[in-house]
Amino acid sequence: MNLYSPLGRFLTLVATKGGTGHWWAQRMTAVILIFVSLWFLVSILSLENMQFDTVYTWVGKPLNSILLILTFASLSYHSKLGVQVIIEDYVHGRTIKTLSLGMNNLAHVLLAAVSVFAVLKISFGGL
Repeated sequence: MNLYSPLGRFLTLVATKGGTGHWWAQRMTAVILIFVSLWFLVSILSLENMQFDTVYTWVGKPLNSILLILTFASLSYHSKLGVQVIIEDYVHGRTIKTLSLGMNNLAHVLLAAVSVFAVLKISFGGL
Protein backbone atom coordinates (compact mmCIF):
# COMPACT_ATOMS: atom_id res chain seq x y z
CA MET A 1 0.00 0.00 0.00
CA ASN A 2 1.39 3.36 -1.05
CA LEU A 3 0.30 6.42 0.90
CA TYR A 4 1.92 8.96 -1.44
CA SER A 5 -0.16 10.85 -3.95
CA PRO A 6 1.12 11.02 -7.55
CA LEU A 7 2.35 14.58 -6.87
CA GLY A 8 4.11 13.38 -3.72
CA ARG A 9 5.87 10.62 -5.66
CA PHE A 10 6.90 13.11 -8.33
CA LEU A 11 8.29 15.55 -5.76
CA THR A 12 10.13 12.72 -4.02
CA LEU A 13 11.76 11.69 -7.30
CA VAL A 14 12.81 15.28 -8.00
CA ALA A 15 14.19 15.75 -4.49
CA THR A 16 16.14 12.47 -4.59
CA LYS A 17 17.67 13.26 -7.98
CA GLY A 18 15.59 10.60 -9.68
CA GLY A 19 16.05 12.31 -13.04
CA THR A 20 12.51 13.60 -13.41
CA GLY A 21 13.48 17.18 -12.57
CA HIS A 22 16.31 17.08 -15.07
CA TRP A 23 14.00 15.66 -17.74
CA TRP A 24 11.37 18.35 -17.13
CA ALA A 25 13.96 21.14 -17.16
CA GLN A 26 15.29 19.88 -20.49
CA ARG A 27 11.79 19.80 -21.99
CA MET A 28 10.77 23.19 -20.63
CA THR A 29 13.89 24.90 -21.94
CA ALA A 30 13.27 23.21 -25.30
CA VAL A 31 9.75 24.70 -25.43
CA ILE A 32 11.06 28.13 -24.45
CA LEU A 33 13.73 27.87 -27.13
CA ILE A 34 11.15 27.06 -29.80
CA PHE A 35 9.30 30.32 -29.12
CA VAL A 36 12.34 32.57 -28.72
CA SER A 37 13.97 31.04 -31.80
CA LEU A 38 10.89 31.83 -33.87
CA TRP A 39 10.85 35.38 -32.49
CA PHE A 40 14.59 35.76 -33.22
CA LEU A 41 14.27 34.45 -36.77
CA VAL A 42 11.30 36.68 -37.62
CA SER A 43 12.90 39.72 -35.99
CA ILE A 44 16.26 39.33 -37.69
CA LEU A 45 14.72 38.64 -41.10
CA SER A 46 12.52 41.74 -40.76
CA LEU A 47 15.53 44.04 -40.44
CA GLU A 48 16.16 46.16 -43.51
CA ASN A 49 19.82 45.12 -43.66
CA MET A 50 22.41 43.28 -41.58
CA GLN A 51 24.74 46.23 -41.14
CA PHE A 52 26.40 46.65 -37.74
CA ASP A 53 24.49 49.82 -36.85
CA THR A 54 21.11 48.28 -37.68
CA VAL A 55 21.71 45.14 -35.61
CA TYR A 56 23.26 47.19 -32.78
CA THR A 57 20.16 49.41 -32.63
CA TRP A 58 17.90 46.35 -32.75
CA VAL A 59 19.72 44.70 -29.82
CA GLY A 60 19.51 47.96 -27.85
CA LYS A 61 15.70 48.01 -27.84
CA PRO A 62 14.35 46.95 -24.42
CA LEU A 63 12.05 44.12 -25.57
CA ASN A 64 14.71 42.68 -27.85
CA SER A 65 17.31 42.87 -25.06
CA ILE A 66 15.04 41.05 -22.62
CA LEU A 67 14.17 38.33 -25.12
CA LEU A 68 17.82 37.92 -26.13
CA ILE A 69 18.82 37.50 -22.49
CA LEU A 70 16.05 34.90 -22.08
CA THR A 71 17.30 33.18 -25.24
CA PHE A 72 20.92 33.05 -24.08
CA ALA A 73 20.01 31.91 -20.56
CA SER A 74 17.67 29.17 -21.83
CA LEU A 75 20.11 28.05 -24.50
CA SER A 76 22.99 27.87 -22.05
CA TYR A 77 20.98 25.93 -19.46
CA HIS A 78 19.52 23.57 -22.08
CA SER A 79 22.99 22.89 -23.47
CA LYS A 80 24.41 22.35 -19.98
CA LEU A 81 21.74 19.75 -19.24
CA GLY A 82 22.36 17.94 -22.52
CA VAL A 83 26.13 17.81 -22.11
CA GLN A 84 25.65 16.68 -18.49
CA VAL A 85 23.64 13.66 -19.66
CA ILE A 86 26.35 12.75 -22.17
CA ILE A 87 29.06 13.01 -19.50
CA GLU A 88 27.04 10.96 -17.01
CA ASP A 89 26.35 8.26 -19.61
CA TYR A 90 29.75 7.94 -21.29
CA VAL A 91 32.41 9.02 -18.79
CA HIS A 92 33.06 6.20 -16.35
CA GLY A 93 35.95 7.20 -14.11
CA ARG A 94 34.78 8.91 -10.93
CA THR A 95 37.47 11.60 -10.92
CA ILE A 96 37.25 12.45 -14.60
CA LYS A 97 33.45 12.44 -14.43
CA THR A 98 33.47 14.88 -11.51
CA LEU A 99 35.99 17.13 -13.26
CA SER A 100 34.05 16.98 -16.52
CA LEU A 101 30.78 17.88 -14.82
CA GLY A 102 32.47 20.78 -13.03
CA MET A 103 34.02 22.07 -16.26
CA ASN A 104 30.67 21.70 -18.01
CA ASN A 105 28.99 23.83 -15.35
CA LEU A 106 31.77 26.43 -15.41
CA ALA A 107 31.82 26.68 -19.21
CA HIS A 108 28.07 27.14 -19.48
CA VAL A 109 27.91 29.70 -16.66
CA LEU A 110 30.70 31.68 -18.33
CA LEU A 111 28.97 31.43 -21.71
CA ALA A 112 25.70 32.71 -20.26
CA ALA A 113 27.43 35.49 -18.27
CA VAL A 114 29.37 36.78 -21.26
CA SER A 115 26.27 36.69 -23.48
CA VAL A 116 24.11 38.52 -20.96
CA PHE A 117 26.88 41.04 -20.29
CA ALA A 118 27.21 41.79 -24.01
CA VAL A 119 23.47 42.36 -24.41
CA LEU A 120 23.31 44.56 -21.31
CA LYS A 121 26.33 46.58 -22.44
CA ILE A 122 24.70 47.27 -25.79
CA SER A 123 21.32 47.91 -24.19
CA PHE A 124 22.70 50.49 -21.77
CA GLY A 125 24.65 52.30 -24.45
CA GLY A 126 28.24 51.12 -24.23
CA LEU A 127 30.35 49.67 -27.00
